[in-house]
Amino acid sequence: MTRRGFLANTAAALGLGTDAALAAERFEISRSDSEWRAMLSDLEYKVMREEGTERAFTSPLNDEKRAGTFLCKGCDLPLYPSKTKFDSGTGWPSFWQALPDAVETKADRSFFMTRTECHCRRCGSHLGHIFDDGPQPTGKRHCINGVSLTFRPA
Repeated sequence: MTRRGFLANTAAALGLGTDAALAAERFEISRSDSEWRAMLSDLEYKVMREEGTERAFTSPLNDEKRAGTFLCKGCDLPLYPSKTKFDSGTGWPSFWQALPDAVETKADRSFFMTRTECHCRRCGSHLGHIFDDGPQPTGKRHCINGVSLTFRPA
């Protein structure tokens, strides 16, 4: 169960509704579940709001090589500069560093392991995970779902 799912179930049990559970996370930009569903495709909603994962090698952003900035699809916050993007061979857009104050992290204990989940600090949209097998100078690999991003060329 995801944190959002836990909060939603707890809020529902208390008669508060899903919106109250999500508001408890205190993001600068918040939307109701129905607003998120109206603005996102089914896959985008599954990934960004339910912490799902898109299939590898399905995002056109995996092959994006132009100079520019990758933004959060949920709120247009600039997240990753193209100069930190690299081909990890995993099938998802990968970056060795986010822009300052762009992403937040939390422990993801699903699948009987602990990983570092990253999400947009402004709207809470799930982006992907951060691993310690990336290139220098950080040694990090931000493995990001392309459906969570938009691209703005320079």
